[in-house]
Amino acid sequence: MARFLRPGIRSFVTSQLRMSSDQLGELGKGAGKGGGGGGSIRDAGGAMGKRQAAEEELYFKRKEKEQLAALRQHHEEEIDHHKKEIERLQRDIDRHKGKIRKLKHDD
Repeated sequence: MARFLRPGIRSFVTSQLRMSSDQLGELGKGAGKGGGGGGSIRDAGGAMGKRQAAEEELYFKRKEKEQLAALRQHHEEEIDHHKKEIERLQRDIDRHKGKIRKLKHDD
């Protein structure tokens, strides 16, 4: 399935941008539980750490919304493509049936 997706969509499907809340710990309260620091502001905690954490959450929510919209668009394009392909194949079937009728009529 992944080979049919556009590269941007494929990367969305195959990788996660956001760590789970279990790894983050409490937002803005210093380094998380994931083993790495959250940067100097996040490490310090306090109001600035909370603000940065809120901005990061907002960024990831926006990014996820954009990616879901792109995924929906991709699926809509795939549906349209397949509908057109069905129509083309139906025309081919009708054309072949016409040839068979003509051959039977010529007999």
